[in-house]
This record gives sequence, structure tokens and C-alpha cells, in this order.
Amino acid sequence: MKHLAFFITAALITATYAAPVSLFDGKTLDGWEGETTKTWRVQDGCIVGGSLAEKVVRNEFLATKKSYRNFEITLKFKLTGTEGFVNSGVQFRSVRIEKPANEMYGYQADIGDPSYWGCLYDESRRKKTIAQSDMDTVNKVLHRQDWNDYRIRCEGKRIRIWLNGVQTVDYTEAEKDIAEEGLIALQIHGGAKAEVFFKNIAIEELP
Repeated sequence: MKHLAFFITAALITATYAAPVSLFDGKTLDGWEGETTKTWRVQDGCIVGGSLAEKVVRNEFLATKKSYRNFEITLKFKLTGTEGFVNSGVQFRSVRIEKPANEMYGYQADIGDPSYWGCLYDESRRKKTIAQSDMDTVNKVLHRQDWNDYRIRCEGKRIRIWLNGVQTVDYTEAEKDIAEEGLIALQIHGGAKAEVFFKNIAIEELP
């Protein structure tokens, strides 16, 4: 009986976790919305934002149409650039705002030099890095101008980020009015000749 109860409990726990689901089919931007005339496109099985030929005028975000609460998301990214503030990020638990135009506010797993890789930034809300990564550790695993892995896990008020398998953030939100649900979005920062590539984007929703 004890063995039966154990297996039933294990099965129930497993059932509460949804299997990872791909957010990008490698061919289209179905399920996403954003500025797709110039900024965002699908290229060689990747979502690509920005340009190396001309500066991105403003921050641009490609956002999911679905909102998420507790989850673990994994993806691969590559950031390249030749001029200006070369920066990108992965928004989560975020919302669109009207002013400034097309901006978003919410959490961001930041991407870029000099010391943003693996950080947790609060985009357009508190407008600051709220959890700083250890760049001495990050530089040992970081692949500048090449592919890197991000893993972002949100459970209640706790947020954790891993870059190339190394944990860079373990943050618990102290402010009570910060939303625990929102959109996921990909960012290319304005003011630079830069391109960012994303692929293998998958999400596992948690209880």
C-alpha cells in the first residue's frame, strides 16, 4: 500500500507540470507580435531583430500573444554589433506601454557589454539592474558574438537565471505590487547597429 501511495503521489506531481512547448516554429512569427516590417524577421530558422546596416531607432520588442505566470523558459541567443550601445534582452512577466511608443515594462534577462550579461534588469519600471551577475564568473563561460544559452525560471516571487549553465541570478521580489504574470518578449535595444538572433525557444509552465 505504501508503494502504491508513493507512485500515485509521484504521478500527481508529474501531472501538474506541463511538458515544454516550443514558442517558435522556426519558420513564422505565429504567436508573436511586434514591428515586423523592418525590425523583426525569421532568417535561417532564427528570430532576428535589428540591423547591421543602419541604427535601430528605438527599443523594439517582439512579444508573445499569451501571458505566463510560473514557468521555465530556455533559448539560444547570439548578439552581434558594430556601433553604438549593442544590447538585447529577454523580457518576462512584462506588459506593453504606450509611452514611450512600443516600450515594455517588466523583468528582463539582460544581454550585452560591459556588464549586463546574465543580469536581471527592470525595464521601464524601476529602470535599473535589480540583480547583478558576477562578470568574473560570466566571462569564463560567455561566447561573445556567438551562441549562448539562457534558462529563466520564475516561481512566485523567486526568479533565477542561468547563462550557459552557470547561475547568474537568484532573486526574490520584495515589493508586493510587482506583477507575477505577463508577456515574454525579445528585445533589440535602440541606438546601435546591431542584430540579435534567437532560436530553440521553449517554455515549461509550472504550477
